[in-house]
Amino acid sequence: QVQFVESGGDLVQPGGSLRLSCAASGRIVSTAGLAWYRQAPGKQRELVASITSLFGTNYADSAKGRFTISRDSAKSTVYLQMNSLRYDDTAVYYCNTWPIRPEYWGQGTQVTVSS
Repeated sequence: QVQFVESGGDLVQPGGSLRLSCAASGRIVSTAGLAWYRQAPGKQRELVASITSLFGTNYADSAKGRFTISRDSAKSTVYLQMNSLRYDDTAVYYCNTWPIRPEYWGQGTQVTVSS
């Protein structure tokens, strides 16, 4: 059974940075496409960034130029470096496979951008 555990969320001021981490059980980090998703209050969960097993990356328009997704297979961890954070980045951030496997959703990590 695959399990994802997200961490690194925090309260940050606009323009600040955060690095989210997602620890995964098993070998899935080295074999599967993975992605970060987020869900803001009152909105549907959306894709933020994805990375393939060959390290190809893709970003939502809102994340391009500000966020960077990466993976470390040796540590079974996926990261999301977020810079130049904005108020509308406030959300719970989740990692999962890409495409999504609904049974793999974890608890997420809260990111709040506020002054």
